[in-house]
Amino acid sequence: MLEVKTVDKPDERRDFPRGHLEAVHLTGLDFAVGTFEPGWRWSESVGPIAGTKSCMIHHNGYVVRGRMHLVMDDGGEAEVGPGDVFVCPPGHDAWVVGDEQVVVYDFAGAMAQQYAKPGEGGPRSEV
Repeated sequence: MLEVKTVDKPDERRDFPRGHLEAVHLTGLDFAVGTFEPGWRWSESVGPIAGTKSCMIHHNGYVVRGRMHLVMDDGGEAEVGPGDVFVCPPGHDAWVVGDEQVVVYDFAGAMAQQYAKPGEGGPRSEV
């Protein structure tokens, strides 16, 4: 079955401090557009909602705009910006770098399904 949807009319929107997520759900694909304002940091803006110490969502992302810094629980870190494609496994914090809004497209599915919901990431959320 052929399915086409537009991100201009998402199936759902989740707001959180200093940002929001818009999700489009299709058969076999859950796609998310994350928008993060200057001053956003996962541990401060989404962590209290998720109830976890770090983000337990796996991301397959593409940065459309802005810069974001990622720090893994094991100490690894990277900064991503426009045009960068990245894979970020569960167990990380992230924040907006500078004063430009960050827009990220996420194809992994879990962000569209669980991000910024209580207990995000399911059973691994205690980490």
